[in-house]
Amino acid sequence: MTDAEIRTRLQDRLQAVEERILATCKRSGRARAEVTLIAVTKSVGVRVARLLPELGVVDLGESRPQELARKAKEILSLEPDAQARDIHWHMIGHLQRNKIEPTIEYARLIHSVDSSRLLEALNRQSEGKQMPILLEVNASREPNKHGFAPEEIEGVVASQSTYPNVRIDGLMTMAAFADDPELARPTFAEVRRLRNAAGLTHLSMGMSNDFEVAIEEGATLIRLGSVLFEGMPSG
Repeated sequence: MTDAEIRTRLQDRLQAVEERILATCKRSGRARAEVTLIAVTKSVGVRVARLLPELGVVDLGESRPQELARKAKEILSLEPDAQARDIHWHMIGHLQRNKIEPTIEYARLIHSVDSSRLLEALNRQSEGKQMPILLEVNASREPNKHGFAPEEIEGVVASQSTYPNVRIDGLMTMAAFADDPELARPTFAEVRRLRNAAGLTHLSMGMSNDFEVAIEEGATLIRLGSVLFEGMPSG
């Protein structure tokens, strides 16, 4: 697949997704500007990821810290211009404490702060820069998922002053995967209620299979991968 073919396919898919986002915002009574599309580039290489800013997508997400740092550095080396520097990298996957340093160097927002120990470590290592973060909530209560239990969120947010080097901007969750996206609605609605009760701004929820329901339930950040990149080159 040539770069021109990749660009055309990406453009077509982005347009299709944009039409779905617009339609969902309209029926939900929300402004399109309230929802940020994060293109999750974990399945594709720099060859694909570097095309996204010129197509209007500057928010890119990675689930592994080392991949986020590698792609950020490689794109900057290939395109050391304002466009490459304006990419907003999002850390969306599980973050181990020994991977904090490369993450905070490049990430604009960490979605996946899933424990008090990680929060404390981020606070220690982010001295001098208030790192924006989201608290990951295991609202579906699946034992194989990371995240705070819903009942812990109020206490963690109340302890914000204990962590002066991080800024809790909102909540993130993943609903249990299901063929019917409507089954995700109770999870998304619960996290919206938690966000509202805590007086926070952002809700990171919704992926390729359920992002429309997430928008209807108040998502401000949606994380889309396969609907954009299926079949794209991984290298």
